[in-house]
This record gives sequence, structure tokens and C-alpha cells, in this order.
Amino acid sequence: MGTLDGRVALVTGAGQGVGQGIALALAAEGADIAVVGRTAATLESTCALVRERGVRAEAFVCDIVETAAIPGTVAAVVDALGGVDILVNNAYTGAFGPLLTLDDDAVAQSFASGPLATLAFMRSCHPHLAARGDGHIVNLVTSAMVRWDPATYGVYAAAKQAVRALTRTAAVEWARDGIRANSIAPHALSPGLRRWTERHPEEAAEFVATIPMGRIGDCELDIGRAVVALVGSDLGYLTGATIPLDGGQAFFG
Repeated sequence: MGTLDGRVALVTGAGQGVGQGIALALAAEGADIAVVGRTAATLESTCALVRERGVRAEAFVCDIVETAAIPGTVAAVVDALGGVDILVNNAYTGAFGPLLTLDDDAVAQSFASGPLATLAFMRSCHPHLAARGDGHIVNLVTSAMVRWDPATYGVYAAAKQAVRALTRTAAVEWARDGIRANSIAPHALSPGLRRWTERHPEEAAEFVATIPMGRIGDCELDIGRAVVALVGSDLGYLTGATIPLDGGQAFFG
């Protein structure tokens, strides 16, 4: 018996990396998974891995930048899997670079895939989370929000700060609906980060040296399992928090 038997989790950006790791960890505890993302092939790969854990998995293609499509995606998830108990907003298309070099389209996409998509998923899932009686929202933010040197991270950090504010607001406004909402700020060895470490080993070593625990987190074991704990009953009094999952690197104050 898993701690999440009978629950349904909707995880965005679950085709690879952190989203996949979270989906697999939730599945290992018995949750059925709605695997949401842009690319059908990667979604189906995650579904195959999830089903090996003995639970249901369905793929839903959705480009979260197209926020008008989000309510329909949530409705399709509910039709296929029976409801939503856990929402994980992981998918994001960021904009990085000096403020003077970023074009308007990149900035708009950063906010569309960040706070706008997050809010759309939260609002669309709200009635289903409330109806099930024990709803959970986990939104991904970033330690770039408190980075010692914000150069080139400004728009990314601003978009994620907006997500953090929405999370805190949902935690307060929806607590009486039986919904908890928290944010996590992870470091994990996603495929993109792994490629960067392989191409730039010296810079990667310098980066790892800034992490007190001396390593980059594992997508499933370090991030996914933390999400399992966060949506479990042992942390049932925790809501509105931002949890750094970065080996001690960031100081949120």
C-alpha cells in the first residue's frame, strides 16, 4: 500500500527532468499520473515508466503558454482519471540574459509560462481539488529569486517571484477549501543541466562547490521524494511555504 493510493496527480513538464522525477516518485506511492507537456513522445516515455510502478498514467499534450487551452486540458484529465488531488506546476519556458538584451517576446513568454500558466492551472483545478477534500498544489520556483548576483536572471526571477506570491495567496484563500499550496526551489540534474556540466566541467565544478552538500540533486530521489513528503499527511499543517531543495545553497531568509 502506498501513501497516495487512489490519488490523481497532474504534473506539468513531466516528459523529462524534474517533472518526470516528481511523477515517478508520486507514482511509486500509488498516485495515478496525468503527464502533461508539449511533446507527445516524451510524455509517452514517462507514462511507460509510471505504469511500471503499477499505477495509471495518461499523456496530455498542452503548451502551457497557450493559457486558453489549460481549462480544457484539466477537464480532459478529470474525464480520464476521475479527478485531481495533486497539482504540480513544473513546466516553464524561461528568459535569461541582461535586461537590455531580452526582447519583448521572450519576456512575455517567461510570464505566460510562469505565473499566467500557473494561475490558470490552479484556478482550473480548484473545484476538483476542493471536491476531493484534501487538495495539494506544489509550484516550482527558483533560488534565482534570492541569488547573490541577479545579473542575467532578472526576468526569470521576477516571473518565479510572481509564482511564489500566487502560491502564498492560494494557500491563504483556499485553506478553508481543504487545499494546501507550497512552493519548492530545486536544484536537480535535469537533462539540460547534465549536458551543461558535461560541456563545461570546470564551471560545473565551481557551481557544485557552492552547494554545501557537494552535489546536484537527483530528479526523483531528492526532488520527487520531497514532493511526496510535502503532499503527505505528516506535513498536513504546512501551507504557504517555500522549500529550498538545493543542498543548502540558497538563503531565503
